Amino acid sequence: MYRQCAVCYTDFWEAYLGVLPTQRHRAVGKETGKTSKIERFNATLRQRVSRFVRKTLSFSKKLENHIGAIWYFVHHYNETLSVAAD
Repeated sequence: MYRQCAVCYTDFWEAYLGVLPTQRHRAVGKETGKTSKIERFNATLRQRVSRFVRKTLSFSKKLENHIGAIWYFVHHYNETLSVAAD
């Protein structure tokens, strides 16, 4: 489950330094396999939230609609993970 106190493993792209808190960020190489969970999450997000694909009927130009869709997806995703873990 994605939590507020989690450590983020990313590649060495410098943009992460300005966005992620240093105490929760670890830059690692792809060969470590530690970025595979977020890559899987990103792929699942793109597949399940069709509004991110511009050529679909559900595409929206409003930022609030995108934020709401992401919020709903993340909460539903975390809920199904916690139920499966029980």
